[in-house]
Amino acid sequence: MTTLMASDFKARCLAIIEKVHSNGETVLVTRRGKPLVRVLPATECPARSRKLGTLTGEATAKGDIVHAGFEHEWESIK
Repeated sequence: MTTLMASDFKARCLAIIEKVHSNGETVLVTRRGKPLVRVLPATECPARSRKLGTLTGEATAKGDIVHAGFEHEWESIK
């Protein structure tokens, strides 16, 4: 892992990003010796399939979810 000061990273940002992409090398960017960010190569995440109906029966609607019954409390609704 390469460590760079924030000023060096700012000056050579595009070249560093290209190096991380091509070599897969991680770069740690620091300010005054303290770590700020870590630049990692992006990896393709496999698409997760979602199982339909997994949460069936987990929630119930009680009453009217469209008209909540607050008309008597708000003058602007009338």
